[in-house]
Amino acid sequence: MSLAVLKSRALTGMQAQEVTVEVHLANGLPSFTIVGLPDTEVKEARDRVRAALQNAGFDFPARRITVNLAPADLPKESGRFDLPIALGILAASGQIPSHELDRYEFAGELSLSGELRPVRGALAMTYAMCNSSAPGHRRAFILPQANAEEAALVMDAAILPAASLPQVCAHFAATGGENRLARHQAAPAAASAPRYPDFAEVKGQQHAKRALEVAAAGGHSIMMVGPPGTGKSMLAARLPGILPPMSEQEALESAAVQSLTGGFAAARWKSRPYRAPHHTASAVALVGGGGNPRPGEISLAHRGVLFLDELPEFDRRVLEVLREPLESGQITISRAARQADFPARFQLVAAMNPCPCGYLGHADKQCRCSPDMVARYQARISGPLLDRIDLQIQVASLPREDLLRQADGETSAVIGARTAQAFARQQARQGKANHALSPAEIDAWCRLDQDAEQLLRQAMARLNWSARACHRVLKVARTIADLAAAETIASAHVAEAIQYRRALLAQ
Repeated sequence: MSLAVLKSRALTGMQAQEVTVEVHLANGLPSFTIVGLPDTEVKEARDRVRAALQNAGFDFPARRITVNLAPADLPKESGRFDLPIALGILAASGQIPSHELDRYEFAGELSLSGELRPVRGALAMTYAMCNSSAPGHRRAFILPQANAEEAALVMDAAILPAASLPQVCAHFAATGGENRLARHQAAPAAASAPRYPDFAEVKGQQHAKRALEVAAAGGHSIMMVGPPGTGKSMLAARLPGILPPMSEQEALESAAVQSLTGGFAAARWKSRPYRAPHHTASAVALVGGGGNPRPGEISLAHRGVLFLDELPEFDRRVLEVLREPLESGQITISRAARQADFPARFQLVAAMNPCPCGYLGHADKQCRCSPDMVARYQARISGPLLDRIDLQIQVASLPREDLLRQADGETSAVIGARTAQAFARQQARQGKANHALSPAEIDAWCRLDQDAEQLLRQAMARLNWSARACHRVLKVARTIADLAAAETIASAHVAEAIQYRRALLAQ
């Protein structure tokens, strides 16, 4: 047989579309051609596959070899097609049996010695494979040994890890069970609980801790404004530890995005991502992009926390790209020839100094900035972006003598238990977190008593809030009521939500 057909996967954003690898051997002058819109990495497979076959003890056919990667209009990138191309050549030349090839999918990069090297996106490819077919008709996935742990996180996926090309070939040539590849069994996902920094290490700052508790319970974004050294970064790093536990679906979504960059570790399964890009990060680094679109920081923080320290120091154009993902929970990257969608349901935590020198409102140090300088510095954060941040709080500096006398606060476990209970109430009531409520759902679930409604009307008139800001306050008040196990939003809940919207002194 001079034709062999195998299955693999190509990554387009979060999508892993099926690719048919067709290998044909014909008479004529020896040549090796790969067609089907391959990029440079795929074209280089010709040299890797040739050397791998020869060094593994196989014959490289001196014939006219044509490899077609279908569909032809889908861009193909990376070295994941090395393994299916090599197996296709062996099957087409009769060196291995071909009758079982249609029961498997293949991905793996080959070294020149025939060893299998890991590839990006193993979890995303496995997830797509399982979702594209009925349980009784799913193929098994043959992958490099280093990708087995993450791929096996997909429930019911048959993962057959291999260390080398000869090991894969022995699997198809074996008549008994002695040389067959063994299915990889995933380790129990709950074997080790996620470990985060503890809130008990933060001295004082009860107001900020309470605001972070509210943010964690309802999935709200938060901005902390305060002088240097008040603990803003320390507080932000501890937010993932009080977020509600990740569900299986959320953990799988987050891990699939991490897998696209090759940065996923099985030990971090069900741990909330925490991303803290530097303020010199570009827009592409933040939202993703490139010739072959890759996820940016907002997607890598999917189902976790994105911490932006020194917020006014970011380029304004970089910050403005956050506006749409904050609303929609996804980002679409468009290029001339392709379009890629990435999830971006992250929890934004921003921190900034109140003025250029940083010491406006400090307990012990004097601010040297004029009112105009303070206004210009705070104006670097645009109104539309600020409007989309639910909680905006001040983190005050503590006098030196008070700092040493502060007792340890509540642990993350105690705070996390309260946020988990409040989140469970939201799921039982509306099936989603409060931050994701639509305007119609706000009318249905954010009911105010008479005093609370009057208080909110007065605040809107005095503070000149937009309709979006009003909705944000209602969502935060709903979360505060959930933390108090209250069905109706009372005036005390609205009052607390209102005070979380007045952080910038120059407003």
